[in-house]
Amino acid sequence: MAKHEEKTIDEVIEEASRYLNDEHTTFLRLAYEYAKDAHEGQTRKSGEPYITHPVQVAGILIELEMDPSTIASGFLHDVLEDTEATYENLSEEFGEEVASLVEGVTKLGKIKYKSKEEQQAENHRKMFIAMAKDIRVILIKLADRLHNMRTLDHLPEDKQRRIANETLEIFAPLAHRLGISTIKWELEDVSLRYLNPQQYYRIVNLMKQKRDERVYYIDQVIDDIQDQLQDVSISAEISGRPKHIYSIYKKMAYQKKDFNEIYDLLAVRVIVKSIKECYAVLGIIHTCWKPMPGRFKDYIAMPKPNLYQSLHTTVIGPKGDPLEVQIRTQEMHEIAEYGIAAHWAYKEGTTNTQEDMSKQLAWFREILEWQNETNDAEEFMESLKVDFFSDMVYVFTPNGDVIELPSGSVPLDFAFRIHTEVGNKTVGAKVNGKIEPLDYELQTGDIVEMLTSKHSYGPSEDWLKITQTTQAKNKIKQFFKKQRREENVERGKELIEKEIKNLGLSPKEVLVDDNIQNAVDRLHINSLEDLYAAVGYQGITTQQAVNRLTEKIVKEERAEDLENSILEAQQEVESKRKKTTGMGVNVKGMDNLMVRLSKCCNPVPGDPIIGFITKGRGVSVHREDCPNMKNEDEKRLIEVEWEDVSSQRKNYSVDLEISGFDRNGLLNEILQVVNETNTDIVAVNGKSDKNKMAVINLTILIQNVDHLKRIVERIKHIRDVFTVQRTIQ
Repeated sequence: MAKHEEKTIDEVIEEASRYLNDEHTTFLRLAYEYAKDAHEGQTRKSGEPYITHPVQVAGILIELEMDPSTIASGFLHDVLEDTEATYENLSEEFGEEVASLVEGVTKLGKIKYKSKEEQQAENHRKMFIAMAKDIRVILIKLADRLHNMRTLDHLPEDKQRRIANETLEIFAPLAHRLGISTIKWELEDVSLRYLNPQQYYRIVNLMKQKRDERVYYIDQVIDDIQDQLQDVSISAEISGRPKHIYSIYKKMAYQKKDFNEIYDLLAVRVIVKSIKECYAVLGIIHTCWKPMPGRFKDYIAMPKPNLYQSLHTTVIGPKGDPLEVQIRTQEMHEIAEYGIAAHWAYKEGTTNTQEDMSKQLAWFREILEWQNETNDAEEFMESLKVDFFSDMVYVFTPNGDVIELPSGSVPLDFAFRIHTEVGNKTVGAKVNGKIEPLDYELQTGDIVEMLTSKHSYGPSEDWLKITQTTQAKNKIKQFFKKQRREENVERGKELIEKEIKNLGLSPKEVLVDDNIQNAVDRLHINSLEDLYAAVGYQGITTQQAVNRLTEKIVKEERAEDLENSILEAQQEVESKRKKTTGMGVNVKGMDNLMVRLSKCCNPVPGDPIIGFITKGRGVSVHREDCPNMKNEDEKRLIEVEWEDVSSQRKNYSVDLEISGFDRNGLLNEILQVVNETNTDIVAVNGKSDKNKMAVINLTILIQNVDHLKRIVERIKHIRDVFTVQRTIQ
């Protein structure tokens, strides 16, 4: 992974001056000074002044050649969240446009939520709503996330993995949908490095092995193509196309392919002046080398929804190896690299507006509709992942218009994407001229015609099980909501009361004013009757409604259960009169409690630890970063500390996982290094895959964290070892 040099403010402003005038660069300098003053005294986890982050974010936006307001917002993007600055301050200093962009990027940091997951989902929901109003919000957010990913080394490992996972689930797909491949590829590669370092370094190692051979081969191919194009007087820019680590990983993982079976490791890109020349070059390529069947794609005649255009073909190259060739114009290349940002790129006097891209961004406006139809932020995000970030199929209307749908969609999803009334009046579907059932799975290239009748009674409830897209499901639910309110209220009441009884509670006991008010507030509903109706037409699940109605009762029961657990633990220990268990741990503020070290994370002296009150077994001691503690009731957690064990010689068991490139003698070197530290080895096992990636598991006995660190550092210095980490069961 390439290391990015941090830019100074002078370098950033100088780069902006390449395409902005003096008035604009002065405006940017003012935004920088304002942000610098606002963040004065704040530092990043790396210890650097906080202002270095906004400067790099602005620098990334300048690389995309964004307009002055967007870049200024890059400098200011954290001031509303992390400083005393207000929306009114920004509006007064830099105008309503900049203030609105900064607010769109700002998280909901000051509102309390039930869980981190709920808060994160609500943050994303707010960002998407702001993005649908002004697409530049997400461009700033992508630049912010990209720099954060570049500096992720300074965070704890659990945070690295959480942020990398979120990046892979939300931000990389967003960059793809917006066509910004230059950001998408880097986000994916860096995320893989933190989520699966073994696979990341294995692929890097495999790519290095035959790099010189591939470069020589590509140079030969480029010379051959250049000679052919000169003969027909076509001027072209030809280069080898870099293959990204994550795309190789995906093909190896999901298509079950070996590294050597991936065709497009060898790829060439040809950039010409016109569309006519694109097709001329394609003909020449196919004349020189035999094309592989089914490997030609014409994204010029049928662009991708993210605006991408290019010709793709795979041929059998000079040495009999598959060779991918991409052919496009310079304008297409800019859009391929920068996507929607290429349309926002600032050219003085000719800045594009969002209206110019209304058709391409129609899917964003659907997000605004969802905002009014979905009550739960986590449900909203899950729907977004399914509808917009999953693999897509492209089908045609009878008039030849292309409709994009998530993979797995059926004709009903197509009908509701066309128009609500088309969906409501559907009685059947023709696919490629043949009658097909409504649950037929659509394939790319299908021509779909919906059969409707004005005498139709409307959607069936079974349609909710058949449809795949959130849009279709919401339209069906809306129909039931309007048409059958009384029936839905009665049905919802029956379902809720039945579920309450299943929990061993009485509906009279649960359906009191306090509980009802809590439920309707949390679910953004006006009344109990509306709640019944929502459950009746499946706008809200019965489980969601009952969870909110019983929330306070459950909390009270947990508090009572906790008190009983503590009492049981104290009584049991009192009877046994055991002051300690020899584990070297004290429970703060309490004596005579049984203590045991958890086997899932194997804490050792020096680890930050936390106690968990169990039923009948005293206090279980875990490492603070133990994932098994994340979802536990905070009331059961208790402070614990290590005793002074400097004079003791007690040993603690620790599990290590070591990954590296498999070679002769690797395991022997690791065992030798551990033995040299006078450390007992309890167990060892290892495995290697066909790509020469070795994973070795060691169980050793150590005295404290410092002892463990010495061993880990020694192992890390062994040649071909990629990662060493403690494992948690």
